[in-house]
Amino acid sequence: MLLLFVVELRALAKAAPYLEQGNYFTGSQEEDSDVKKAVSSLLKVVESFPDEHFDESRLFQGDQNQAQNLKKEFRSHFLNISRIMDCVGCDKCRLWGKLQVQGMGTALKILFSGDTIGPKSTVSRKGKFNLKRTEIVSLINAFARLSESIKEIDLFRKMVR
Repeated sequence: MLLLFVVELRALAKAAPYLEQGNYFTGSQEEDSDVKKAVSSLLKVVESFPDEHFDESRLFQGDQNQAQNLKKEFRSHFLNISRIMDCVGCDKCRLWGKLQVQGMGTALKILFSGDTIGPKSTVSRKGKFNLKRTEIVSLINAFARLSESIKEIDLFRKMVR
């Protein structure tokens, strides 16, 4: 779970310029402003974490052909997990599962996009990079779910001591 957390944390940090420049439409100007402020507040917290926890440039290193094949295989397995989630019987479980899978997929899309990859790289609205509204929503919700889970684990550990 901590690995998922740092991957999504790194993706949010990398996408911070993109998310800061975004306009958020809820149908209400007041809520739009609240969402923009909430995203900005979240990104300030994200940016306060050191970059050294996860470095995406260290993934898929080595021989270029082998790295490309490994990337394709990784993507295929990831899509398979998403398809498996379609078979979950409980609607609520399927919804949250799909949201978390899409959130992680969005995180990976961010990490492997941009001119460069690595701890100091970013993505912005300049260029070809684009996120759909559902991708932004799923990334933030998945990150919130992981954050809450880590907080609850910490509370549980304190109770057990």
